Amino acid sequence: MTRTVLLAGDSTVASCPAHEAPMSGWGAQLGAHLGGPVRNFAKGGATTASHRAEGLWDALLLEAGPGDVVVIQFGHNDQKEPALPYQENLRAFVEEARGAGTLPVLCTPVQRRRFDGDRLTPTHGDYPERVRAFAADEGVPLIDLTAATTELYERLGPDGSAALFTHFPPGRHPLYPDGVADDTHFCFRGADEVAAIVAERLKEIA
Repeated sequence: MTRTVLLAGDSTVASCPAHEAPMSGWGAQLGAHLGGPVRNFAKGGATTASHRAEGLWDALLLEAGPGDVVVIQFGHNDQKEPALPYQENLRAFVEEARGAGTLPVLCTPVQRRRFDGDRLTPTHGDYPERVRAFAADEGVPLIDLTAATTELYERLGPDGSAALFTHFPPGRHPLYPDGVADDTHFCFRGADEVAAIVAERLKEIA
């Protein structure tokens, strides 16, 4: 893919600051799989509303050109503020991306690592299905990362899947001296695996 890919999303997509390494969103690893330019406007804590309010969406559009691809993944933080007009915000993103001559692509949110036995427990409520339904109704290409990451985590199992996330016991990592067990945010390996999934699907779409 030679077109520029621009990313809008939350911390699971974003490039994390150095002091959080090896924590990483999948967007930070995407360019290596695509072999083309990636502009990452995702931010930790972002919702569909805050991404616009903080100017991130407008900044993304300023960098976008005709034929570029805009990948949009929200839901982790929107679900914490259920009053937000999630689908309406997605609709505005899609319409404005199309208006700029780009191809919008929607992603369902990546799963959190929450196991009940060997099966993952969904944590995003109806948000993934809302994205799927909107994408189908509006003819927007969809990358179902909820389904893809569910399959990935369950294939690795409760123990093996921990290696995809920011998990260290106390004293193991200099940036996490007290240890950390984060089942939402990827480490470099996990971000790379999810980026590979996104890249494969983008090559099919665009």
